[in-house]
Amino acid sequence: MSKKNSTFVTEFLFEGFSSFDWQHRVAFFIVFLTLYLLTLSGNVIIVTIIRLDRHLHTPMYFFLSMLSISETFYTLAIIPRMLSGLLYPYQAIDIQGCAGQLFFYLTFGINNCFLLTAMGYDRYVAICNPLRYSVIMGKKVCIHLACGSLGIGLGMAIVQVTSVFGLPFCDGFVIAHFFCDVRPLLKLACADTTINEIINFVVSVCVLVLPMGLVFISYVVIISTILKIASAEGRKKAFATCASHLTVVIIHYGCASIIYLKPKSQSSLGQDRLISVTYTVITPLLNPVVYSLRNKEVKEALRKAMGLRPLSS
Repeated sequence: MSKKNSTFVTEFLFEGFSSFDWQHRVAFFIVFLTLYLLTLSGNVIIVTIIRLDRHLHTPMYFFLSMLSISETFYTLAIIPRMLSGLLYPYQAIDIQGCAGQLFFYLTFGINNCFLLTAMGYDRYVAICNPLRYSVIMGKKVCIHLACGSLGIGLGMAIVQVTSVFGLPFCDGFVIAHFFCDVRPLLKLACADTTINEIINFVVSVCVLVLPMGLVFISYVVIISTILKIASAEGRKKAFATCASHLTVVIIHYGCASIIYLKPKSQSSLGQDRLISVTYTVITPLLNPVVYSLRNKEVKEALRKAMGLRPLSS
């Protein structure tokens, strides 16, 4: 039931990291700013190198560049305001700005989930059906997969934002988080949120459990195929092409699942805030560092662009 005689909220305040003293917040600011700049520069390098080097004009690197672009917008929606909040706690955001932040966060976060799924499918085709790889993973298919990922992100974000901001907010206006996320906002609503909790859970299942299931099935088939390769060198090379993707997938889906698939009764906003730091600050850094910059072809292309001698002849 809605509360009567209450003032409806027109802006929120982020609690953020206000519970920490000034010295700790400054230390966090320096660390998070450094990680953010590394993420931005790494993603810019990846997109530029893939664009310039024709040897990297393949489906695998196309999806890598799309993931880099998506994660750039994803972090842009969250981290600059978070950094500002570390220096100046309890910053205000109007309800339209909050809705916009949630929309872009969800759009690109969900887009990342399905891009990782598309990359898993790409690895499946490359290893399990190499002779037909160029036919199956044609340019149109790659574009359709990338557009489909973004389209799902947009659709799910619209559903979530419409669901959350269709609720009345009165009296409570301090968001126990460092950005506008679904669960902290639902806790501030002065109406029954049961339907909204159900919608949030269904969306979470669709964007986390289903992609995770598809990636898991792909890797079961991939691993069984790799184990059938006769030469040890061939098996090692095949595993190497999948290891980085699998690492990013486990961390990305793992952190998101802990928060969005956890029962409401077990939800702790304090714990969610700490885990959110992982997938909004640290996980995006994994794409340029773990997935791409450790890749031999990317490193060779980077050295070539810088006018340096290739690592191998």
